[in-house]
Amino acid sequence: MAKTNAVRILDSNRIIYSLHTYEVDENDLSGITVAAKIDADTDSVFKTLVATGDKNGICVFCIPVTEELNLKKAAAASKNKKIELVKVKDLFNITGYIRGGCSPIGMKKRFPVYIDETAQLFEEIYISAGIRGMQIKLSPLSLSNIIEGSYCDII
Repeated sequence: MAKTNAVRILDSNRIIYSLHTYEVDENDLSGITVAAKIDADTDSVFKTLVATGDKNGICVFCIPVTEELNLKKAAAASKNKKIELVKVKDLFNITGYIRGGCSPIGMKKRFPVYIDETAQLFEEIYISAGIRGMQIKLSPLSLSNIIEGSYCDII
């Protein structure tokens, strides 16, 4: 598989990680399915959600695939009064990534990233490598350092 932008960034910063590939089912892009395919604990697999805040614009949230983003907590964490998720059709233009392959690493621009605090409970977590069919496994600390992410309660 070709290196993704996220993988190139990790390599150039000498971050320790591993890649995990899986067969993509276009009809089921759920994170729970991805976790099963890579034989991972669902709580350690994180999805990347992109939202727009009423005060601070685009912000990114990483939460376990089994959870839903709490919009009130997310707004408070990002210092907005309210936020809403971006439409799937706008995701690529904003981030350079598509649904099911959106990584918090290597977006077109640097956006503030908020990682659910539960990530810190794991030695390693999984995030998208930037394409469907590939996940990156790395320490939550390495992730937060490379993206300058903040841990907070957002679920």
